[in-house]
Amino acid sequence: MLSTKLKIAVGMPILSVMLGGMLVCLTWAADQPGRTEARKDAPGISADQFDSLRELIKPRPGGFNDLPWMTDLWEARKKAAAEGKPLLVWVGDGHPLGWT
Repeated sequence: MLSTKLKIAVGMPILSVMLGGMLVCLTWAADQPGRTEARKDAPGISADQFDSLRELIKPRPGGFNDLPWMTDLWEARKKAAAEGKPLLVWVGDGHPLGWT
């Protein structure tokens, strides 16, 4: 009983200091003066520049989706060994957007 009360008595001030420090850091981050001014000064692009940039990065036929991907690793390894080519192994782990 005494050890539980002691843990609470020691833990509460530590928790209060940690939460207070976190709030101070969040306040400092929100009040940075140069942060919003940099966005106002950033140059924009015109509509014709946007269209040319969009055409530049737009995927074209014959790219990634047209490759003959294999889903069986063993079969892909045998085929690569027979043709003397390397393997590209794409392994995903966790959420597709990287939220792991």
